[in-house]
Amino acid sequence: MHLGRRTFALGAAALWLAGCGGPSARSGGGRATGLPADLRPVPNAGYDAWVAAFRDRAAARGIAPATLAEAFRAAGYLPGVVTRDRNQTEFKRTLEDYLSIAASEERVAKGRAAFGRHRASLAAIEAQYGVDAHILTAIWGLESFYGERQGEIPVISATSTLAYDARRGAFFEAQLMAALRILQNGDISAGRMTGSWAGAMGHTQFIPTTYQEYAVDFTGDGRRDIWSADPSDALASTAAYLARHGWRRGLRWGAEAGPGAPQGRVLQPQAGGPSFIVTSNFNTIKRYNNSDAYALGVGHLADRIAGGGPLRGSFPPDQYGLTKADRMLLQQRLNARGFDTGTPDGVIGDMTREAIRAFQRRQGLAVTGDPSPALLRVLA
Repeated sequence: MHLGRRTFALGAAALWLAGCGGPSARSGGGRATGLPADLRPVPNAGYDAWVAAFRDRAAARGIAPATLAEAFRAAGYLPGVVTRDRNQTEFKRTLEDYLSIAASEERVAKGRAAFGRHRASLAAIEAQYGVDAHILTAIWGLESFYGERQGEIPVISATSTLAYDARRGAFFEAQLMAALRILQNGDISAGRMTGSWAGAMGHTQFIPTTYQEYAVDFTGDGRRDIWSADPSDALASTAAYLARHGWRRGLRWGAEAGPGAPQGRVLQPQAGGPSFIVTSNFNTIKRYNNSDAYALGVGHLADRIAGGGPLRGSFPPDQYGLTKADRMLLQQRLNARGFDTGTPDGVIGDMTREAIRAFQRRQGLAVTGDPSPALLRVLA
């Protein structure tokens, strides 16, 4: 089984976009202001005993006492990390929904602004590694909403909790050991080493072992700081990763089938939906996250950031008999009635379903939370 740069933890790309640490279809910008109670350390004697034994193993493998003291000074057992690891749900979104989220108007606008702010650095990174700067910006947008949602969970606590839990103990002990080596190298302090519940870190969500192998100090300040307000090290590290996994300079990822598409293989992920022509660079993007939807999301978002328009092809009606235009109209009509669905985007997520349920209760209808042509007519 190929374990990508972070698919070990999150499965399909749709799961990440649906809200397990990454950007969602509904939430706006900004970092979280605090962690929920289950992601804060709680007493656990078994964990403490495991850490004591691990510290001996780490010291025997060259981790200095000072590094171990710093790393574990504020670390602790996080019950919510174990809960999330054991209860991952495989989200089943259509490609149409996925691309609506991945290349939302908000993400496109923020991506163009971010590209403009960091144009010089991105150009220098592309010149050195050969990876398209728009692709790098798109990965940044999907992974952390351009740095706004990097994750605030202490990596030492997260990886040590999951290593102690033992379900994937060997894997996470390797991540914990790599995190300690990052601290020992002076790239980051334990207090600043934060990330997702599974230990993915920084602007482009590297796990510690991947960081060790691929992270670079592009700014030349002596630290590979993928967490910094300046994303240059993170973007260059992502470029280094893609370059070492076969990215071909000057080759497009692919395109929607039709005029101007490069030579490559045909891909139609959703029956009745648009077809795409994809190249070997599409496969390289999948080394970052082994999902066709993710790679198409990166490619399409990159094209939009570069000034391209929406897909020309259309998708068939969904399981409820609604097109995307119908779903957006449904959301607009619910909003107009005072049932908040957020910004209409045609994606039926939790917020829209709750609005539907609230409307159904108000009207004395069967409370299902499901959209339908009949509901759209009732809202007219």
